[in-house]
Amino acid sequence: MASKLKINICSRVLDAIRGNESLKNTYSLLSRQLFISLNKNGGDVEVQMPINIFHNHFQTSLSENKTILSMSEIKKLFNKTDFVSDVQELGEGNGKKIVFRMNKHRFLKDILEDILDNSKGHGTDSSIRLPSFDEKIVVEYSSPNIAKPFHMGHLRSTIIGNFISNLHEHLGGKVVRINYLGDWGTQFGLLQVGLNMSNYTDEMIKHNPIQLLYQAYVTANQAAQNDSALGAKAREIFKSLEEGSFADIKKWENYRNYTVDELRRIYKRLGVTFDEYEWESMYSTVQIKSVLDQLEEKGILKLEEDGRKVVNLDNNRRATLVKSDGTTLYLTRDIAAALHRYDRHSFDHLLYVVENGQNDHFTALMGTMKQMDLFWAERMRHVKFGRIRGMSTRKGSVVFLKDVLDETRDLMHKKQLESPNTRIDLRSASDTTSDILGVSAVIVNDLKQRRQRDYEFDWNKALQLQGDTGPKLQYTHCRLYSLEQNCGAQLPTECDPSVLQETEAVLLVVEVARFDEVLNKSHEELEACVLVSYLFRLCNLTNQAFKVLRIKDQDPHIASQRLLLFHSSRRVLQQGMNILGLKPLNEM
Repeated sequence: MASKLKINICSRVLDAIRGNESLKNTYSLLSRQLFISLNKNGGDVEVQMPINIFHNHFQTSLSENKTILSMSEIKKLFNKTDFVSDVQELGEGNGKKIVFRMNKHRFLKDILEDILDNSKGHGTDSSIRLPSFDEKIVVEYSSPNIAKPFHMGHLRSTIIGNFISNLHEHLGGKVVRINYLGDWGTQFGLLQVGLNMSNYTDEMIKHNPIQLLYQAYVTANQAAQNDSALGAKAREIFKSLEEGSFADIKKWENYRNYTVDELRRIYKRLGVTFDEYEWESMYSTVQIKSVLDQLEEKGILKLEEDGRKVVNLDNNRRATLVKSDGTTLYLTRDIAAALHRYDRHSFDHLLYVVENGQNDHFTALMGTMKQMDLFWAERMRHVKFGRIRGMSTRKGSVVFLKDVLDETRDLMHKKQLESPNTRIDLRSASDTTSDILGVSAVIVNDLKQRRQRDYEFDWNKALQLQGDTGPKLQYTHCRLYSLEQNCGAQLPTECDPSVLQETEAVLLVVEVARFDEVLNKSHEELEACVLVSYLFRLCNLTNQAFKVLRIKDQDPHIASQRLLLFHSSRRVLQQGMNILGLKPLNEM
């Protein structure tokens, strides 16, 4: 982390901008344009700031009779400082940048002591954080359907949505995590038909809701293909559900609650929690009548000859909101849900983490909201992602997430038994460690991909300890934790940079210092792979430093300073893993 360093640079620049008090609040913006690197030629630590970003933002904020600081004025600001040794202007055109050459000793000391203070609770926060931003973000993710397998699209949504939520919380945002479960539509009339045909008791469904409800749905769906009366019965049941006249509504609510209970057990394994569970059925015909009235009053909702009610979108496209039989559609309920969410949360951003295949749906949703002249419609965003191919268990084509997680746990357990590096007694240990390793493998294998890219899942590659995998991150964290516990050295009270001049030490500190800028980039792009790639670089540099910077049998002062270096690496690795949604292990 480089918070002290960036505060020093930014505060001097901002305080010196003449007569423009409004710019004093732009520290966070300016600090995000500072990039730390190690000059390969001279080995100097540099902090770079693109000039075009600096001038473009601040010049527009200045009144007509004010000017931005010149290069000579910027140099004067740092003439007598002990943390910047030189300031230069390099590059040409749009590539021009200001380069601050840092005093290496001061740089190492500031970075490592910043983490040391936070570790001991002496800093402003016991965690490593960026300057916060005051935004409220509602994130809808996971959102599986009742009576259908928790498919891999829902898994990607869960993993990516959890990362986005964790990242925004780490950066200081107020996050509301919503799981919007599909429990509505004609298919649920068909499910009720299947339940009527089955001999499942309430107790049986309570203990295995996802699989039994799915089997009931499949039974009814197959039967309806040969008996049109069953399809008509399903439509009749759903209409009664929408109108609130369905006789067995309490039993239906129980089935939903049983499903959520089982989902919570699965989410617990993934390290995922939600602030709110919403249901499509919250927005039935009764609840969304006012929404349809608003659309009609604004002249947006049009009645077609066949009885459908539609909205005209751009490019001659139409979206149906009410079917000819009077029942509503998923789009109608999504409009009602968005209005309800803004009423409750007054969000700055509403993010829908849903696969690419739903792009047309969200185009229609946001197009309709804009036609309603809602100023906050621009705050809605569809966070798209690609599909996973090849991720199925070895037991069959129907994939239930629990089966996938069980299989990764069992395969990881087998690898631990075969590995000479295993440190725990697997015969007496529970499956918890193997489960965490398996989940880490699945999460990292997903998040290291570009979000919108389709990819092929490979069990063998995902579970390896070598290469860019979740188990590798866990292994490095375990190794660092073990070093801290068993090296015999104590963390120092302050950093002595004079004994951390080895190239491996400096490279590792520079990488540690880059953590905040990596999080900024990951946030700007909503791409977890930016953070994942950084953590692998951090692990590689840590492992290189392990080979050179021994702690055992060293002078106590040198040993304690090297311990501080590795402790700082572990702290950043730990926080990065937490943001990804991993639970860092101390032994494996």
